[in-house]
Amino acid sequence: MTTINLNLPTFLTFLRVISIPFFIIITPENPLLGVSIFILASITDFLDGYIARKSGQITKFGIILDPIADKFLVISALILLVDMVKISAWIAILIIVREFLVTGLRIFALSKNIIMPSEVGGKMKAVTQMLSIIFLLLPGGLGSIYFYDIGLVLIYLAVIFTIISGIKYTHSFLKHSYHNASTERSS
Repeated sequence: MTTINLNLPTFLTFLRVISIPFFIIITPENPLLGVSIFILASITDFLDGYIARKSGQITKFGIILDPIADKFLVISALILLVDMVKISAWIAILIIVREFLVTGLRIFALSKNIIMPSEVGGKMKAVTQMLSIIFLLLPGGLGSIYFYDIGLVLIYLAVIFTIISGIKYTHSFLKHSYHNASTERSS
């Protein structure tokens, strides 16, 4: 695992970061184009990790940059949704605080050579967040079912997954930290 290498996965991550200002500017006036940008950016999230794992191009830089890019995209979308009065501020705040907490723990752990990989709960949270953002931004619906209503149900599920996965990451971090401290004392 190298420290920094501008490879295809890292390039895709940079594309995700670069797409954020366009998403923020375009979405309020053109939600469909905004959703399209968000979906493409979300696809790069899947692709960069998949390509990195399959091609053995995992780098410490990518391990740090990828979740930060994800957080910037989601946080930008949440703030935009609050600004557009589509979700309550407490939802955005709760999710954003969890994102900073877990990212901070992962970066701190990495500085101690502890890699905290993504867990199932974190992935469920991420997928639910992304889907909820898409549905909350989409205008209209299908028949008597409005996309906004689907988005609200999904964002509340995302809040539940956010809390559960945040607790799991914190527990995992404390367990790894304790194990490393015990190992260092016995050496």
